[in-house]
Amino acid sequence: MLYQKHIFICTNQRPEGSRVCCGEQHGLALVAAFKKAIKDRGLNTEIRAQRAGCFDACERGPSVVVYPEGIFYGKVQLSDVEEIVKEHLENNRIVERLVMKFDNSRV
Repeated sequence: MLYQKHIFICTNQRPEGSRVCCGEQHGLALVAAFKKAIKDRGLNTEIRAQRAGCFDACERGPSVVVYPEGIFYGKVQLSDVEEIVKEHLENNRIVERLVMKFDNSRV
């Protein structure tokens, strides 16, 4: 495995008047903030952050997912980046207050 963890940040954007979208709510700024925080901690050889397309969790966005755990975070703000990097990426502690809860009845 090239990276121990991989974080994907939704940067999807839809035409005006469509469903709300993560990219419109600072998706690219989140990508830059995660990359900077990871690099500043010297973790860029172990952890990769990159932009992603839609996770179909638009109303819960901005959305972020961390693999290999498959943990989805929602409503992520720039002020949350340091906490996610420190707690989840460095110390393997999930940031529970940001975890998306999915309704399993939805297909």
